[in-house]
Amino acid sequence: MTPERRLLQQPWIWLGGLLACLIFLPNLVWEIRLGFPTIELLRHVQQSGRNVELSSLGFILQQALIMHPLALPLWMAGLWYYFRDTQGRRYCVLGWTFLIVLLCFLMLNGRVYYLAPAYPMLFAAGAVEFQQFAERPSRQWLKPAYVAALLVTGAIAAPFGYFPILPVEKYVAYAGALHFQPPRIETHKMGPLPQLYADQFGWREMAEAVAGVYNKLSQEEKQRCAIFGQNYGQAGAIDFFGAELGLPKALSGHQSYYYWGPRGYTGECMIVMDDRPERLSQLFDHYEKAATVYHPNSMPYQHFDVYLCRGLHWPLEKIWPQLKVWN
Repeated sequence: MTPERRLLQQPWIWLGGLLACLIFLPNLVWEIRLGFPTIELLRHVQQSGRNVELSSLGFILQQALIMHPLALPLWMAGLWYYFRDTQGRRYCVLGWTFLIVLLCFLMLNGRVYYLAPAYPMLFAAGAVEFQQFAERPSRQWLKPAYVAALLVTGAIAAPFGYFPILPVEKYVAYAGALHFQPPRIETHKMGPLPQLYADQFGWREMAEAVAGVYNKLSQEEKQRCAIFGQNYGQAGAIDFFGAELGLPKALSGHQSYYYWGPRGYTGECMIVMDDRPERLSQLFDHYEKAATVYHPNSMPYQHFDVYLCRGLHWPLEKIWPQLKVWN
């Protein structure tokens, strides 16, 4: 599609591709051996309705929002530069790269922020195009005016970016004053903070709550007691913070944790995070609520009870395939 196809006649791009394949080969072998779990995961996520679904137009409008609406003319000018400008057409491969990646995300229902790393090349080209447009004496005023507008409105919008710059209390007050929140990426019930900000809270407290239950067990029972999380976030919190809290590695049937199996535990003693009492009564001889996980700034799905369960009705290894959760 571009003059850069001449690069396909040189050996370097093929050697680079071969090297990339070698680097990716362990992942590919893993995918083939396990029946392509990544594809299975993507299908289940789509079927579960967990992600916010957007139309093609909605996806593009969200792009304008997350990249800052006033910057829209700049990156659109970048596309113009790559496809229509006499000098810029030499670099049209970058314009095609952006459009093809955008098309892939539209077809695959990608999240709105997945495309963000593709914009710097559009901003760079758009700056060149804008510079040329504003060179005439009658348009010189556009340079300081547009830069000032971007700086002022960018400063106003900056607290809503994916890298929080305000403390929680000030962010909540600021968002409330402006009556604005960043676009949602999932359909979960929301708390006072947007998801990517809220997900930074509550994990250590989660591990500490579980450690409080685990450390009350006798030394003998600790050796036989498994810690089970419903998803990789819960299990990951135990694995990340658990070492210094004296916790063993967590179990979970969620995504890749499923492949690590029950780690030799039988189910005679388990600390189960975030489950329904009626389900636990069907699985165990005895269960009791032992702790509650809560953090005021975390996502509501991180607020749950922790149960100490004994006497699983079946060997854990036998029922492990039923615990697979792939969403």
